Amino acid sequence: MRKIIFLFLILISFKISAQEMSIIPQPVSLQFKAQEKPFQLDITTSFYTDLGGNSSISFLDEYLYKYYNLKLKWFKNADIKRKNMINVIIDKGISKVNQYQLKVDRNAITITAGSDTAAFYGIQSVIQLLPTSKSAQLAIPAVEITDYPRFGYRAMHLDVSRHFFDVAFIKQYIDYLALHKMNYFHWHLTDDHGWRIEIKKYPKLTEIGAWRNGSIIGLYPGKGNESIKYQVLPNEVKITPKDAVIKTDGIRHGGYYTQEQIKDVIDYAAKRYITIIPEIEMPAHSMALLEAYPELGTEPNKKYEVAQTWGMMNKYNNVLQASDTTFKFMENVLTEVMALFPSPYIHIGGDEASKVWWKQSAVSQQIMKANGLKNESELQSYFIRRMEKFVNSKGKTIIGWNEILQGGLAPNAVVMSWQGEKGGIEAAKQQHKAIMTPEEKMYFNHAQFAKEDSLTANKFSPLIDVYNYEPIPAGLTDDQAKYIWGGQGCLWSEYITNPAKVQYLLFPRLDALSEILWSLKEKKNYPDFQKRLKAQFKRYDLMGITYSKRYLEN
Repeated sequence: MRKIIFLFLILISFKISAQEMSIIPQPVSLQFKAQEKPFQLDITTSFYTDLGGNSSISFLDEYLYKYYNLKLKWFKNADIKRKNMINVIIDKGISKVNQYQLKVDRNAITITAGSDTAAFYGIQSVIQLLPTSKSAQLAIPAVEITDYPRFGYRAMHLDVSRHFFDVAFIKQYIDYLALHKMNYFHWHLTDDHGWRIEIKKYPKLTEIGAWRNGSIIGLYPGKGNESIKYQVLPNEVKITPKDAVIKTDGIRHGGYYTQEQIKDVIDYAAKRYITIIPEIEMPAHSMALLEAYPELGTEPNKKYEVAQTWGMMNKYNNVLQASDTTFKFMENVLTEVMALFPSPYIHIGGDEASKVWWKQSAVSQQIMKANGLKNESELQSYFIRRMEKFVNSKGKTIIGWNEILQGGLAPNAVVMSWQGEKGGIEAAKQQHKAIMTPEEKMYFNHAQFAKEDSLTANKFSPLIDVYNYEPIPAGLTDDQAKYIWGGQGCLWSEYITNPAKVQYLLFPRLDALSEILWSLKEKKNYPDFQKRLKAQFKRYDLMGITYSKRYLEN
């Protein structure tokens, strides 16, 4: 009788273990060893790693202590006879540098990886095998996993200009990306609505440009602004009524990161094998810069103001003059930025530059004539090419939104395709790297439900559409497809004022994004993904993450 009960309990434990093997993103290969007992992790468990695995073990150590109140011992010397161990071993002989193998049995958890980075990815899979409730002893099912990423670029973006988020939350955001095996964080640091990075040579960028005097209330155009009309003509923008004043909440908003804080965040991300790509917007989206330094605009005598409304494109003059003075200023800015960020890539924006302001400017027209430029699109290309030449001279590469294709693509630029897939397709055909982030699928500030629980951008990007997105566009040849570097989700913060709202919009769409960028295309299966999400939601509960409980209804 005792044997029957014992076997029944073992079967139940196996069933629970099988249910809890809900790893997102889906591994290349996962085998559940039903006949083997699970590994029991408790305070008697110890770590071993060679030097390459220190960051990985540190991350797991911190995670276990934070969420399970478990603090484990470390061993610096290898001993194959030692039991109840978590081992991280770097093996340069593994064919794929970002491949790891994870083996769990009753005696040990062993990660063998082709690189430190791959070992870290293996740790994320271990975390997702942990039970989702606290206990003194954690049963981890016996499995064998072989895994590696499909794409080299797997990223999330966060806009901190429209609403500012402090260093503590930025680190939390980076942890969310790490848990999903993402490897790039696109940090949108400057825009019309606030300049968020200290530049020592130009202190007014943060003294003035980091602060605005209010924000519109509700969905654009904002409460009380419904009667303001904009007529975009070839050579001017007419605003009716002419003396219209935008109504806002009148609440001063702002903040910025010191260079020391930036260094701290970069170091934090590096320990999680995430490269931070800073974005410094140019030649448009520059209202914050222009309030601080109006001489760099096409209307130097105008009173520029840090923007208090969204939707600046084709409505307000937010472009820089393409003058030598501007170029020198931006080169000085980027010199400080590049000294801070070890990333080989610098994002310089390049999007939504309305040409009407250059058409109106006599100085802009003189610059075009002097440089043999036929139109304002070529002027934009001239601006981007000038900046690219400087960035390249420092050993780095520019990334720009797909508008940098206008007037001719800069020689070495990477294109971030947001207006559908056209920009990415064109870049790939020109043998340039492309990052796919089409707005209709990859903008997570859009509503995730037809009727949302709170204010969001007035567009719809449901979870299923994110999951079903294929980053390599149809119609590319195999050789052209190689230039699709990967994809990215974007989170613009017009209607995101606090960390809980970031979480609400990010999860679980980040899960879907991670799977389309990491897992093999042929393994995509939305019903199976939904099943695995059930365990993921329990993990988010453990971590105190906000998400819509509507996902639990189905």
